[in-house]
Amino acid sequence: MPRRIVVLISGSGSNLQALIDALNTPALPDAQITLVFSNRKAAYGLTRAAQAVPEIPTAYLALQPYLKANPGKTREDYDAEVARIVVRENPDLIVLAGWMHILSENFLELVDGRKAVVEADGKETKYNIPVINLHPALPGAFDGAHAIERAYEAFQKGEVAHSGCMVHRVVKDVDAGEPVIVREVPIEKGESIEVFEERLHKVEHQIIVEAAKKILDEVKPQDS
Repeated sequence: MPRRIVVLISGSGSNLQALIDALNTPALPDAQITLVFSNRKAAYGLTRAAQAVPEIPTAYLALQPYLKANPGKTREDYDAEVARIVVRENPDLIVLAGWMHILSENFLELVDGRKAVVEADGKETKYNIPVINLHPALPGAFDGAHAIERAYEAFQKGEVAHSGCMVHRVVKDVDAGEPVIVREVPIEKGESIEVFEERLHKVEHQIIVEAAKKILDEVKPQDS
């Protein structure tokens, strides 16, 4: 049975593409992406999934439309709904690849088995699915948004000599989970932020695949 991966995206999906390209190669053997989920309707990553061969199923749910359609519901309710959509795929791994939405504890409790997911028929199921996230900075260095810009600016001020990127396990605190793979990326004197960002993205595309394989090698299939 191929290992099942669900990928969450918000934007262009270049890291998703790296995973798609690695499927069933030595870099990511015997694996399939069973769902690409986006919180943005116009995310190009949805197009990448649709153009993949074979085509990868997609789903979309944005926070504000969800809240508007469900008066009285909260951001935490939205996160729980995302978790329910994701676990229906019974994945072995969830990868946040450019997912620009901080997931609350409600999401994590439903995917890591602390809370049971109530199915449509009332049946309760507990899952234990690892969740990893790609972040374009080194552990503890530039947590949160705009990490590339902040690292580049710090280099210009002489505060750091390099930056990097990591894939880490997702916990409640932003970008604070245990690192799975960490890679330093030097910032060259005189280079533009665009050039630095392009080099960093190339490394990101490598480590997101390496981290996915590493975690899948560690966890038992959900069906076992």
